[in-house]
Amino acid sequence: MSCPRCDAPLVAFAVPLVLREHAPAATTAVCTRCLRTFAADGSHEAVDPVAEDPPADPDFSAVDSAFPGGEAGVALALVCGQLESFALNRASVEALVEHAERSGADVFAFFERLDAADAEFDLDRRRAALLDVL
Repeated sequence: MSCPRCDAPLVAFAVPLVLREHAPAATTAVCTRCLRTFAADGSHEAVDPVAEDPPADPDFSAVDSAFPGGEAGVALALVCGQLESFALNRASVEALVEHAERSGADVFAFFERLDAADAEFDLDRRRAALLDVL
C-alpha cells in the first residue's frame, strides 16, 4: 500500500471505536512521508484495502520513532492527518490530543521529537498553534 499523494509507504491501523468519529475509516492508514491519513478499508478508491486485519497495537516506527504505542499512537497519527487544515479540524485535534494524553502520551514531547520534514503541513507552525490552543 502506498500513499496516493506522494507514493510513500503507508502504515495501516485499526481505529478504536472511541476515536472513529475523528478517522477517515475504521481501518485507517498514515503516510510515512507526508503524514496524511486515508481510509484503508476499501472506502477510499486511491488506497488499496488492507488484505489482513491491522494490528491492535500498530507499530508506527516506520513513520517516526517518536510515536507511542497503543491508543495514544493511534490518536496522534489521526492528529497528524488533520494538521494540514488545523483551523477546520480544531475540535477534532483537541479531542484527539486529550485522548492521547489520557492514554499516557506526552503530546508536546511527541511534537518536539517528530521529524516531519516532508509533512504536508508546516510542523513548526502547527507546534506553535498547538501550544496556543492547549
